[in-house]
Amino acid sequence: MFKKILIANRGEIACRIIASARKIGIKTVAICSDPDLNSPHVNLADEYINIGGNTSAESYLIVEKIIKAIEESNADAVHPGYGFLSENVIFRDAVNKIGKIFIGPPSQAISLMGDKIESKKIAKDAGVSIVPGGLGVIKDISKALSEAQKIGYPLMVKASAGGGGKGMRIAFNDKELKENFNSAVNEAKSSFGDDRVFMEKFIEFPKHIEVQVLGDQFGNFIHLGERECSIQRRHQKVIEEAPSSFVDEDLREKMVYQAIKLAKAVGYYSAGTVEFVVDKNKNFYFLEMNTRLQVEHPVTELVTGIDLVEQMIKIAYGEKLKINQNDISFKGSAIECRIYAEDSSKNFLPSIGRLTRYIEPVGKNVRIDSGVVEGSEISMFYDPMISKLCTHSGTRTEAINEMINALDRYYIEGVKTNRDFLSNILQKTSFHSGLYSTAFISDEYPDGYNSHSVSIKDKEILYCVATFVNFQYLLRAASISNQLKGFNKTVGNMWNVVDGKKDVSVKINFNNFNNNYDVYLLNKHFSIKSNWKIGYPLFSAIIDNKLHYFSIIRDGARFKINHKGAIIDLLVLSGRHLELNKIMIPRKEEDKSNMLLSPMPGLLVSLSVKEGQIVDENEPLAIIEAMKMENIIKSEKKVKIKKINCNEGDSLEVDEVILEFE
Repeated sequence: MFKKILIANRGEIACRIIASARKIGIKTVAICSDPDLNSPHVNLADEYINIGGNTSAESYLIVEKIIKAIEESNADAVHPGYGFLSENVIFRDAVNKIGKIFIGPPSQAISLMGDKIESKKIAKDAGVSIVPGGLGVIKDISKALSEAQKIGYPLMVKASAGGGGKGMRIAFNDKELKENFNSAVNEAKSSFGDDRVFMEKFIEFPKHIEVQVLGDQFGNFIHLGERECSIQRRHQKVIEEAPSSFVDEDLREKMVYQAIKLAKAVGYYSAGTVEFVVDKNKNFYFLEMNTRLQVEHPVTELVTGIDLVEQMIKIAYGEKLKINQNDISFKGSAIECRIYAEDSSKNFLPSIGRLTRYIEPVGKNVRIDSGVVEGSEISMFYDPMISKLCTHSGTRTEAINEMINALDRYYIEGVKTNRDFLSNILQKTSFHSGLYSTAFISDEYPDGYNSHSVSIKDKEILYCVATFVNFQYLLRAASISNQLKGFNKTVGNMWNVVDGKKDVSVKINFNNFNNNYDVYLLNKHFSIKSNWKIGYPLFSAIIDNKLHYFSIIRDGARFKINHKGAIIDLLVLSGRHLELNKIMIPRKEEDKSNMLLSPMPGLLVSLSVKEGQIVDENEPLAIIEAMKMENIIKSEKKVKIKKINCNEGDSLEVDEVILEFE
């Protein structure tokens, strides 16, 4: 077996590979850019080499730097993870050229399947069903418009060497194609070093289903079932699960047959994923084959008990598969939520900053793959994914409930995240039914998701929690000032919870008999018991014999409580303070409606307007690049440009004024 492997990647996937290598006694070498010098994957590895640079284009995408690191470390093999150079034939061949092993499929398979256009041609020749279009490179917008007439709208522009939603755009008409074509090309070039794009028919109400295959170098193949990856935003997967509740046994058999047939056609070995788009009538079409480990591989590992990274390493070493198809059994249901640093209330724009507080959920049914710790920086240079949170249980419903609770126990401070948004998705009836498509997020959340404005059920429980926490601080204050002896916590203590313009009288007292607190409000009674410690941001309590989880931020009498994807701001006041609060003059907010503010830190790639220009509603104003994604900022109404405050190429801070309107 290999004695040492180098991991040509960063973040959570590098940490994940290190864990499997360590399990089978292999030493690891991490590489890092300058910003990643103190990252967890560097600290976890047995050795590390700093290859320098800031952006991926200056570090993790430079073949020469990584080859030099392999030689310097004398590693036997290289695991590329996913993204970066994982599907780059030049890199794979360079690894072989210096006498080292690439942990992945052969060059021919990467070349044929890594190119989205060639892969479709091969799939068609192999008798695999394919989506109309997509068999030629589109070099410019003129060719794109011409090809669109043949394929028909809606259609999709996709990076030929792409993946992860990068370099991908949907167009429903000529106008949208003109707007989005160049952005797709630019993203493809910056993310993969390859600006080729193609176009294919966009299947309406599609389900995104993928099949995990595993093959050795002796022609043996097995499948590990399917994953449902239809919950996507910007064509990037957000929630994945295994198995799919939509796929029946007949459909599964047909899909896995075609997946293995395609893998054999290209001489594949290692772990690989064949992706299909499935319509509502269960017709399926080949999308692409990912010749690498997938981001969502943990859900397959959870339901099969098979370590895919370990299998990849053993196959690369030349071992035969010791598992046959009859050995595979699927147990329960697993769900993965990708935790992103992004602002769901601002159309999921990336959020950049340092993790000032970071607490991961734990539990026997919880798995989390992360590459950050408290103090880690979420940089503008890399993908905004913080971690992958997974739950596994006997049924899909149980796995969903486990995930909702796990999200409530996941505390991230310092950047905006999609945690609440994910929780809200999991509570949707349409998600529970499984009858949703890849358009789920755009249909259900056309304006994004704001945790503060969502409708909250059972607000009384949140009033109860705020009163309980406030009372614990009161008890501590009494203890510090030596007044605890004269304080009778068993006598009803009256408070007022202020929720916007509404205030509710609440009584709380300690119940010696049951060793819990009784809370009375709005003719309701709650029994609450908790071992919560003052100052800890996560709060769990048994309320009326049911366990609940919350996160709480306290600032004096103000409480910000987060529960099941919703945030509520409350005040807990005494009677006298309530009277004074009612006569307080509200703070006046600055009107910035006549300004275009940068919604995120990033690079101002281009400005589409000039001073004095009149712009119609929904017209492009600027393009900002952050975390390898180009974001087109459009006008919300018809405006006239009064002043331009920034230049193309400027680095922007969040809320920096780009334009002013008359």
